[in-house]
Amino acid sequence: MNSHLKFDFHTHHYRCGHARGEIRDYIEAAINNGLDMIGIADHSPYFASEEEQPFPGIAMGKSEFPAYIREVLMLKEEFQGKIDVLLGIESDFFPDHINLYKKQYDQYPFDYIIGSVHHVDGINIFKKGRWDGLTEQEKIATKERYYHLIEQSAKSGLFQILGHIDAMKGFYPAFSKIQTNAIDHTLKVIGENEIAIEINTSGNTKDCGGWYPADDILERALYYGVKPTFGSDAHDPERVGDEFELVRQRLKEIGFKDWAYFKEKKRYLDHL
Repeated sequence: MNSHLKFDFHTHHYRCGHARGEIRDYIEAAINNGLDMIGIADHSPYFASEEEQPFPGIAMGKSEFPAYIREVLMLKEEFQGKIDVLLGIESDFFPDHINLYKKQYDQYPFDYIIGSVHHVDGINIFKKGRWDGLTEQEKIATKERYYHLIEQSAKSGLFQILGHIDAMKGFYPAFSKIQTNAIDHTLKVIGENEIAIEINTSGNTKDCGGWYPADDILERALYYGVKPTFGSDAHDPERVGDEFELVRQRLKEIGFKDWAYFKEKKRYLDHL
């Protein structure tokens, strides 16, 4: 096992409609930053929609998906020996459509799939006004539904990594203070299903500041035997590998001994 690999499993590009640059730009940025592995994980299309591309500013159209796969696989070949280019996707988790998504993904040689919950009660988790006027009880119920969805995603068998598991705090920092035992229950399930959680440094670009998830969640994750991994969630090539060393250091301080990386949907551990 190589000691101290440098990797970033969560990067986007122009196809999702809200990121800058070509896939190649992210790979070259990764090489310049001394990474051993770069994972490309753009947003999955809305496969369940009748429309080709219902939200052009959020995710690629359905017909773009095969082209995306082809491009990543081509670049994987081209950069062989310089850097490991990995085929990933950041998949929305819609429990009602899980089989449809699985059918799509099973056709392709993914190295890993990141499962991210972006919608609770049909509303985007980053929608700024969604907390307005809610009672304390309603806020608790919303947070619990969020974690119940993350828990279901961990049990689905579809994902190797769970994306930004407290991202709901992005534009509502008070989210972190809503008291519930749901997080512990969810982390226990994640640990039992041997799914990794990413430390996602893009929280710095939102109102909450800091990473996803917060340190107290990472401490609980360690307790439940959950393995972390790293993703910058770069929507700009300049953010590839952003704060990788700081994250490694922080995980060691919390007490983690290793973290996970992926190839061909197999999980490997690298010593911190």
